[in-house]
Amino acid sequence: MKQFLIILSFLSVFYSKAQTADNPILLTTEVQKISETEYDIVFKAQLFKGWYLYSQYNPEGASLPLEITMQEGETGYVLVGKAKEENPFKKYSEVWEQEEIVFKETAKITQRIQLTNKEITQIKLNFFGQVCETACINVDENFTISLTGKAITDTISIDEKSKKLSQELQLDLKNTELLTSSTSPTSQKSSGFVSIFLLGFVGGLLALLTPCVFPMIPLTVSFFTKQSSNKKKGTWNAILYGFFIVLIYILLSAPFHFLDNINPEILNTISTNIWLNTFFFAILVFFAFSFFGFYEITLPNSWGDKMDSASSVGGFIGIFFMALTLAIVSFSCTGPILGSLLAGSLTSDGGAMQLTAGMTGFGLALALPFALFALFPNWLNSLPKSGGWLNTTKVVLGFIELAFAFKFLSNADLVGHWGILKREIFIGIWMLIFILLALYVFAKIKFPHDSPIKKLSFSRISFGIFIFAFVVYISPGVLKNPTWNLSLLSGFPPPQFYSIYDQENDCPLGLDCYKDFDEGLAAAKLQNKPILLDFTGWACVNCRKMEENVWSDPAIYSLLKNEYILISLYVDDNEKELPKEAQFTFLKDNGKTKEIKTVGDKWATFQVVNFNNASQPFYVLMSPDLEILNSPQQYTDIKSYQNWLEVGLKKFNDTKKMIIKF
Repeated sequence: MKQFLIILSFLSVFYSKAQTADNPILLTTEVQKISETEYDIVFKAQLFKGWYLYSQYNPEGASLPLEITMQEGETGYVLVGKAKEENPFKKYSEVWEQEEIVFKETAKITQRIQLTNKEITQIKLNFFGQVCETACINVDENFTISLTGKAITDTISIDEKSKKLSQELQLDLKNTELLTSSTSPTSQKSSGFVSIFLLGFVGGLLALLTPCVFPMIPLTVSFFTKQSSNKKKGTWNAILYGFFIVLIYILLSAPFHFLDNINPEILNTISTNIWLNTFFFAILVFFAFSFFGFYEITLPNSWGDKMDSASSVGGFIGIFFMALTLAIVSFSCTGPILGSLLAGSLTSDGGAMQLTAGMTGFGLALALPFALFALFPNWLNSLPKSGGWLNTTKVVLGFIELAFAFKFLSNADLVGHWGILKREIFIGIWMLIFILLALYVFAKIKFPHDSPIKKLSFSRISFGIFIFAFVVYISPGVLKNPTWNLSLLSGFPPPQFYSIYDQENDCPLGLDCYKDFDEGLAAAKLQNKPILLDFTGWACVNCRKMEENVWSDPAIYSLLKNEYILISLYVDDNEKELPKEAQFTFLKDNGKTKEIKTVGDKWATFQVVNFNNASQPFYVLMSPDLEILNSPQQYTDIKSYQNWLEVGLKKFNDTKKMIIKF
C-alpha cells in the first residue's frame, strides 16, 4: 500500500490544481548587511491557505527539501553554510509514513553570503522548493539581488496604460474571508475524479471486448499458470502483470501534469483551442473508420518485437515488458478509446488529474481479468469463444467514436463563433449516426470484416430497439420548441441559445445577462440588485449541465430572472479580440507577464486575480458595493444551488434594511 501511495505522490508532483492562482507561494527578498564582506539574504514567503513549503532539513525519502544555490556561472561570492529557518514545524505524512518539516502560511529563510570580490554589487541566487496541498508544485525561481539597496528580483517593467488597466482589473472586494471557504470544494473535486475514473473503467471494459485484447486473456493467464514453478507463483506473477498494466496507463498521463504545472490556465487554454478541437475531431473520425474496418492503426512492429524480446528477461522486469507489449500490440483497438478519454479529460475542469483518474480506471478494467482468471482459472471455461461478435463490438464503438467526434467540432465552432454547427444541426447529425448504427445492428448495412448473420439474436434485436428509442428521445431537439428537455445529453450539444431559430438573446435559457463586468455592475447599482457572477466557457460541459438541469428549475429560474443581475464571463472567448485601447500587459505577482488581448484573456485573468480560481463553472454572489454575500459555488445539485441563492439574497436584503434603518 505504501508503494502505491508513493507512486501517486510522485505523479502528484506534476499536478497544479486548477482552483489555485498561478502560484500558491509569493516570494520576496531583502538584504541585511553584516560587515563589509558579509550579507544576509532574507527570503520571505507567503503561502496560500492549506499549502505547505518543505524545509531544507526535510528527511530523505519524503517531499523534496528546500535548496538555495548560486545561479550557474556566478563568481565573486560564496554561500556560508545552510540558510537559517524561522519557526518550521513537524507534520506527519501518511504517504511517506514519517514526520516532515514544513512551513505553513509564512516562511522566513535567511542565507548568509560572503564576498570574495569586494567589487560585487549584486548577486544571483536560485530558490528551489516544493509546496504541497492535496497536490504538489515545484517552485524554481531566480533572484537578482542588489547589495547596495533594497533587494530586487528580475522584473519586467510595463507601461502606464498597462499599470492602469491592471489596477482596474482588481476589485476592492469586501467579506473576502468567504472566498477561502469554498474555492476548492473537496467533495466536488472528488466527485469529478470518481466520474472520470468510472468513465475510464467503462472504456477499459469496452476495450476488453475487442479482437485485439479479448483473445489475449486465456493465452496470457495460461502462460502464467503453466510456466511458473508453482500455482502460487503463477498467480502472483499474473497479479503483478495486471498491476504493471495499470501503472503503464497511469504513466501515459504524466506529461500533461508538466503542462498543468506550468500554468493552471494552460489545460483550459488547450482544451478550448479551436485548432486543437478541430484536430481532435479529425483524429476521432480517423479512429472511427479504423474501427469500421477500412484500415488498421498499429504502432511500428519493431516496438512490439523489442518489447517482446525484453519480456524474456524474467522477474519483475520481464513481466513489466510483457505488460508493455500488450499495450503496444493492442493499440489498434485501445488507441481510439484512449484518444477519446484523452480529449474528453482535457476539456474537463480537473485537467491533468482527471486524465490520470481516467487512465487509472482504463488500466484497472484492462488488468482485472488477468488477475481474476489467474486466481480462479476454472472461470476461463466460462469465457465466450472469440468470433464475429468481437468485430461487431468494434464497429459499434466506431459509431460511438464518430458521435463523440462532433462534440469537439462543436467546441471549435462555439469558441470560434463560426455559426456552422448550431444545436439543431448537431442533434440532427447525431440522429443520423445512431440511425445508421441501428441499421447496422439489424444487419441492414455491413462493414469489411463482418461475418454473415443468418438470424438476429434476442440481445441484438433488443440493442437495436434501444438505439431507435434513443433517436426518438433526441429527435425533439431539432424543433424550435422541443417537447422535453434533453437532460440526458446536457453539456454535449451546443447550448439552447445557439440555435438556427431566432432567439431573444444569446444568454442561457433566455435570461437577461451581461457579458461585461462593468456593464453588469452598473446595472446592479441602478436596479439595486445583487449580482450573480458566472464564470463560464463556450466549451464547458459542466456549465451547460448547470444551465440546462439546475438553472431551468422553476424556483431557481425565477430567482435568476427577478432577483439577481446575471453577469456571464466567458473565460475561453479567445477569438474575440478586445479593442486596441483595451489590450494591455498584465504583471503577475510572481514577476511574470501575460498579454491581455482577447475577451477570454481578460476574464480568465480577472477570475484568477480576484478569486484565486481558474475553474468553470464558478459562481460568486456579491452586492453592487462588491461585498461577497456567500461562499462561491461550483457544479452542484438543484437543492444546494437554490439554498445558496436564497442565503445570498437574504443577506443582501438584510443589509439593505439596515442601511435604510440607519
